[in-house]
Amino acid sequence: MTTTPRSRSFDAAAALYAAYRPGYPEALHDAVEELAGRAFAGARVADVGAGTGIGTAPMHARGAEVVAVEPGDGMAAEFRVRIPGIPIVRGDGDRLPLAGARFDFLTYAQAWHWTDPAMAVPEARRVLKPGGALAIWWNDLDESARWVTEQGGRIRDFFETGGPRGGLGGAGAVGGAGPDSGFRTLPRGLESGFTTRTVSWSRRIPLESHLANLASHSAFLLLGEAGTREFLDAERARLDPVFPDGVVEEPYVVTLSVAVI
Repeated sequence: MTTTPRSRSFDAAAALYAAYRPGYPEALHDAVEELAGRAFAGARVADVGAGTGIGTAPMHARGAEVVAVEPGDGMAAEFRVRIPGIPIVRGDGDRLPLAGARFDFLTYAQAWHWTDPAMAVPEARRVLKPGGALAIWWNDLDESARWVTEQGGRIRDFFETGGPRGGLGGAGAVGGAGPDSGFRTLPRGLESGFTTRTVSWSRRIPLESHLANLASHSAFLLLGEAGTREFLDAERARLDPVFPDGVVEEPYVVTLSVAVI
């Protein structure tokens, strides 16, 4: 996987990431199974860029034999604390530390954009069994909700013009303004191509947890504590009247793409 200050920023905030990042709905895993043409139960799965295991644990719970692959020291350490029953190996999608033709699924939850497809696609072909599935997904706040759209605009403006460290590539933190939304592309040249599906869902969390989720994204992690606090304090004041009971309903859309190789 491409190693940059941005990709490495999560290691220092692994506990924050694990505590506040959203998980995934069961409907997502149903869709992965449907598009792959087989169930997770009894399957061998490699979850790449596994982070703290937010995407790994649900596949294990469905009966898969899962191994996690994670390049970051802090994220891997948090993974081992939170889900010690699942093996984790150090590595990345560009150089998978896995035997060839051994896996039924190769999954990337919020992680494909850190790879170099010229290296990661041949690696996917190498480790998957014939007929195995490469599944890639991203989970974004749904900007059809007005408050999400407005927040995304504020994030873009903060980093592009108003932030104390403007010029971070216009990067935001969530939804369509997300830190990774500008460079998400699916690999070309796979035998069957990708089938894509979207899954909508939502979660209700305290306002402070919503703000902590924002803080766990790479643009804010790179910005530093003072700049992040500046934005979050202003955002709290803006959202207080929108959510007077102090509970935010975050609407999400998961974009899933699956290719059978």
